[in-house]
Amino acid sequence: MTAVTTSAAETVLHVARHLTEPAPPHPAEPWAVQSLADGVAGTALLHIEAARSHAQPWSTAHRWISAAVSGQVSAADTTGLFLGVPAIGFLLSTPPPEFDHLYGQARHTVHQHILTLAHRRIDAARARIHRGDLPTFAEYDLFYGLTGIGAYLLRTSPEDVALDRILRYLVALTRPLAPGAGGLPGWWVAHDPRRGHSPRFPGGHANLGAAHGITGPLLLLAQALRHGIEVNGHRDAIRTICEHLDTWRRDTETGPWWPEHLSRRDLEQRHPHRPHAARPSWCYGTPGIARAGQLAGIALRDTDLQALYEDALYLALSDPAQLAKITDTGLCHGWAGIYQIAARAAADASDPRLRGLLPTLGDALLGHTRYEPTAAPGLLNGAAGTALALSTLATQQPPSTGWDACLLIN
Repeated sequence: MTAVTTSAAETVLHVARHLTEPAPPHPAEPWAVQSLADGVAGTALLHIEAARSHAQPWSTAHRWISAAVSGQVSAADTTGLFLGVPAIGFLLSTPPPEFDHLYGQARHTVHQHILTLAHRRIDAARARIHRGDLPTFAEYDLFYGLTGIGAYLLRTSPEDVALDRILRYLVALTRPLAPGAGGLPGWWVAHDPRRGHSPRFPGGHANLGAAHGITGPLLLLAQALRHGIEVNGHRDAIRTICEHLDTWRRDTETGPWWPEHLSRRDLEQRHPHRPHAARPSWCYGTPGIARAGQLAGIALRDTDLQALYEDALYLALSDPAQLAKITDTGLCHGWAGIYQIAARAAADASDPRLRGLLPTLGDALLGHTRYEPTAAPGLLNGAAGTALALSTLATQQPPSTGWDACLLIN
């Protein structure tokens, strides 16, 4: 091991040792332990990875898993991959086979509830499309929508009819809304980016991000096709999304960038309201979009498309001005997410320049990590997510648990 990988491994275990005891559920928010984003379920992923890759005793992972499932797990329509029964299902998919006797029955029970939830949510989404109404993030996005539930099913039961139906729904989502809607894309939501209603986004908006926008469905469609799973219209849907991203790509001397979201005025003027790129990140910005485009190119066996997005990722992650905008170490929009995307993209890339970026990006992740005892323990923005990316740096291998499937960048 090099000094960097050794230091990364030590930091992973330092964080894991600090987070040995899950906090009890807050009486006002008992559901919060079921959150992958910032609850016990998300931090449990770190302990499972630490046990599988860094020789941490399994007892700590078991303690966190038990805490995550200790209360009543919600299977309401408001749940999704990052909260409730799908989050717990994803968590229970990560322990190694030798511990199946501890979690197998619970995993089976949870899985059946997720299948029921998936079909109910698909029925509601198809009915909404039939009515011609606008969707919301919660219908289709990665966090709480059908894309996230599809990510779980692709990981756990790729041949189930529920995944087939979700993919068919996503194909339908890429078709334009009814003519009376003014030619809006099918994923145009009725609200603004904060799920409210503001004068800046009259009549809603179209989101381009991986977390809540159309890049999430692109990731799932590409991942499924790459694994040999295809439904009618699948390839056309991928092409439609890529053409949309191509339409809104802004090319500059330092590489392309994409707007985070589009208003009706943006569509009318065919120009985004934001004049420059946001910080590079998984949730919004070039890295998340570029990984999706790369996977789309690989799935379609379109080497030109793959090369375009690999070049975009390389240019973004080698530009000091863009990297200077990264202000935290988290997965969602920080150094951890940058490194994890780069490591996954480099492993698949035809462009050798991406692999050449990893040492510099690893140094940056490690150098910017300033773990403190009071740091948030969560996955998306907290210490657990940062430590998981550091584990990838330490082992120089993909995660043994496949935890980054919840971001669809695996």
